[in-house]
Amino acid sequence: MDPFKSGNLEPRRTVCIFTCGVLWLVAVTVASGETPWRQVPLQDVQIKGEMGRRIDVTIENNILQIDISRDFLAPFQSRNQKGGYVGLGKLLDSIVRLAVHTGDPRLRELKDQIIREILATQEEDGYIGIMEPSSRMWSLWDIHEMSYLVYALATDHHFFGTEDSLQAARRLANYIISNWEAHPDNQPGGGSITVYMAVTGLENAFLLLSEEANDSRYKDFVVNFRKLPEWQARVVVGRHGQIEGHIYAYLCRSIAQLRLSDEHDDPRLWQASRQALDFLLHREGLVITGECGDHECWHDSQSGTINLGETCATAYLIRWLDELLRREKKSLYGDIMERVIYNGLFAAQSPDGRRIRYYTPFDGPRSYFPGDTYCCPNNYRRIIAELPGMVGYRTEHGIAVNLYTEGQFKLPLPSGQVVTIAQRTDYPHNGMIALTINLPKPEMFELRLRIPRFCEEASVKLPQEDEAVTVKGGDWAVFNRTWQNGDTVMLRIPMKLRLVRGRRAQSGRVAVMYGPLVFCLSRQGHADLKDIDLRLITINPETLEGPFPDETVHPGGVACRVKAWAPGAWYPQAPTSYTLELTEFADPTGEATYFHVPNPYDPAFVEDELIGPPKDESP
Repeated sequence: MDPFKSGNLEPRRTVCIFTCGVLWLVAVTVASGETPWRQVPLQDVQIKGEMGRRIDVTIENNILQIDISRDFLAPFQSRNQKGGYVGLGKLLDSIVRLAVHTGDPRLRELKDQIIREILATQEEDGYIGIMEPSSRMWSLWDIHEMSYLVYALATDHHFFGTEDSLQAARRLANYIISNWEAHPDNQPGGGSITVYMAVTGLENAFLLLSEEANDSRYKDFVVNFRKLPEWQARVVVGRHGQIEGHIYAYLCRSIAQLRLSDEHDDPRLWQASRQALDFLLHREGLVITGECGDHECWHDSQSGTINLGETCATAYLIRWLDELLRREKKSLYGDIMERVIYNGLFAAQSPDGRRIRYYTPFDGPRSYFPGDTYCCPNNYRRIIAELPGMVGYRTEHGIAVNLYTEGQFKLPLPSGQVVTIAQRTDYPHNGMIALTINLPKPEMFELRLRIPRFCEEASVKLPQEDEAVTVKGGDWAVFNRTWQNGDTVMLRIPMKLRLVRGRRAQSGRVAVMYGPLVFCLSRQGHADLKDIDLRLITINPETLEGPFPDETVHPGGVACRVKAWAPGAWYPQAPTSYTLELTEFADPTGEATYFHVPNPYDPAFVEDELIGPPKDESP
């Protein structure tokens, strides 16, 4: 099993087959055992646009600006703490991946420096950590800290072949195994929280190490001692008891189960993921910005105040969706992925890249986390480093394009020759995407394009064809033909402003969206809103206009405009009180996302296309 190259089955799908100048839409049943999809290798993708800009500012204004020696390395060199968490393994993992993706020698030198200094702290028994001897293993977060170091060192070996990193990872993992097996009844964290939350990251780290070291001991520990196949988590709403509903820990372990399922045909390994999908998409677990959770844990109220959307949960939601997409091959997962990336994820970072949030609410003011260590800043860095691999995938018969962004990527075709797919687009700020295919010689292969659910249908203009073909939104458009070097496919995804009905706590209100983008209201630029409760404003939907260019949040951004009545105004007869400029949700000063409307049942409003009806059975 290769945790970096995973995939599974899709029981049924609709495909488009292009033959003799005709596009056929055919429902086909996919046989079990088909080849899994694989990510674009990080070194073989270039990203521009807002996604690429976020990667750049994370490198330049965050990673290369933080004081790694003082904040990250010093605690490992002192090893005198009784508790706490730094997140060095997460930081190192992000630097390794960004070094691969960019080829930046500064990042290569930085990751080598960190590894040299951290390996110098490894003790004779294999321990690398921040704890004093009496607090090791069982103090809260010690195994968690060690696990991500194992993962990062194994990642370094995976990409750079660094033998010292692999051996250090093995010694550290052996330290955990020998101590835990010697004291099987001990509970990390002393039982204050669930064990799987206290040791978050261990299973994924050991599965990767088992592959890199070609040693089944680490996988066997996960399967037999940690009993990963037997873990049947519950979706527990709220933060109480042993914090059983912690989303980050839940999704992290679900990913480990999915990776293990690639070679273990055990339906139990899918149960936690199925349960989470049902809760998110059918039981109000996913909010309009693609985020989930309150105070780190599952919630279903659709409220969006101060503790909404822990950044760790957001990062793992994206990673988990990628794992699901490559196995089940459903375009829905890509739709959710882009929603959370452009809203919840990017809003978790300041536009200049320097500061990162712990939570990113959509109702009320937002604040930044004060430090550079700990879980959320480092999980943000990690997922930003992984995004390039999610742009496209190698499929059984060709290429699938998942995320639309300016740039290019290359992948080997079934024949072995390498194809480059170049994208020219301003998506998601407009829906025009040109995909140019470059390959040494003509070859027949399958090209898949994800058609988002927010559009009823899209159009695709194929090379050498006079007319564009229409494809339904919410599926893959699949074209199987012989491609020539320089062939360009023109994809047009219709995009317009839409008002999405709120649910539960947001009942009677609407959110303004454009493609995957959610808009918000900031008090900045609205002097007349200084002392106004934004939740009491009523907008006039008939006056909504836009989008238009706006660089308030980032270069190349968009905004829209709507008129509104002040709290208590005699709408709809009274004249409107304000003209509101709504900016992209990533606006750090945004405070309101849902807006009261005169007629909550206006037929012009639409449902959130990502959300399905509730099911009968309880989660």
